[in-house]
Parts: sequence; structure tokens; C-alpha cells
Amino acid sequence: MSETYDDPASVTVVVVDDHPIWREGVARDLAAQGFAVVATVADSSFTLRIAAATQPRVVVIDLDLDELSAVEAVRTIANTMPDTRVLVLSERAGHSDVLEAVKAGAAGYLVKSASAAELMDAVRRTANGDAVFTPGLADLVLGEYQRLTVGPEPGQAPVPRLTARETEVLKLVATGLTSQQVAKELGLSRRTVENHVQNTARKLHLHNRVELTRYAITQGLAE
Repeated sequence: MSETYDDPASVTVVVVDDHPIWREGVARDLAAQGFAVVATVADSSFTLRIAAATQPRVVVIDLDLDELSAVEAVRTIANTMPDTRVLVLSERAGHSDVLEAVKAGAAGYLVKSASAAELMDAVRRTANGDAVFTPGLADLVLGEYQRLTVGPEPGQAPVPRLTARETEVLKLVATGLTSQQVAKELGLSRRTVENHVQNTARKLHLHNRVELTRYAITQGLAE
């Protein structure tokens, strides 16, 4: 079973942004809520060295960096640091970089206009393995998910068969909803929703909600 991070002090965080006022402000807010901020970094290339050295639970990274692409940094972290989760932030919402970041391995995406409370909650949920998205991005994620229901392109491996209910649950999980929110939306118990998530992950040979979300989006994108 995955480790849970209910105590903010157990969540180590690296904050990455090339704007010092915003970067240090986020670090202060996180520290004030008890999170263990281990480093603040101005560029994504240095982030990779810091993350490799500190192995933080969460990297909060601005998508709009000038040097090494933040998406490439996300991909490297996802591929080489399996215990580290990446929460991407940006001043914009709804552009294609959202999907590219999630495909690369980001656990979530939040706009910088989010409140401090929303950011704290997003970091906590990211640490615990949830897929976290700014509410306004749900339509974008769902739009890409809808392509998944059409079926694979010629030559692609067949998509494992899911039940109608599993498909419904995956559809909502892919927008970043919690089990409780999915349960309320579908009129089910939380335990039933969690069982569907586990069954779906087992069928797809995946391990957590982040991987389920990445699967839904990646399989849904036209090549």
C-alpha cells in the first residue's frame, strides 16, 4: 500500500520558478503550513540536480521557464525519481502544454491565480498520489479523454476492456476528482469508487491515480 502523507512536515518540497518574489512567497506559504521546503530553484536544469540530491516528495514547478523546458524536466523526474511527484503551475490555463506536462508525468496542474489554500491542498493531494487539476481545466482533460472511448488507431494495441462503471469512474478520476467527489457525482459509496479505481488500475497494469490519468490522456491523444 502507498505511504500516506497526512502530516505536512513529512512532505518535502522543492519550489521552482524564475520569478524570485513568487518563488520565495510560495516557499514561505508552504513552510508556514508545516511543509518541509528543502530548496527553491530558479531554473529547471538546476532543478534536476537538486531533485536528484534531495529526492523531494513534491516538486512545484512553473511551466513557463526560459531555460530547459519544464516539460522535459517533468519527464526526467518522472522517469528517474519514482517517489517524487510533480505539480505544474502556470499563469495560463487551457493550452496544449497542460496535456504535454501530464503526458510527461506531472501529477497535476494548477494556475497561479489559485489561492494559497488551493495550492496547499494541491501539494498535499499531490504528495498522496492524487491527480490534481485546476477546476477550469477539467473540460480540457475530459475532451482528450473522450477520444479514448473511440478505440485504438489501426496498429495500436487494443485497450483493455473496462465495464461501463469503470469507464465512468476513470473519466472522473482523470479530471482530478477525489474518491469522495466521484462517489457524490455517481451516487455511489466511497468504498465502491475505490474498488472500481483499483480494478481499473489492475486491468491496465497501473499503480495509482496519476498513472491512470496519464493513461487516459495519452491514449486519447491523436498521434
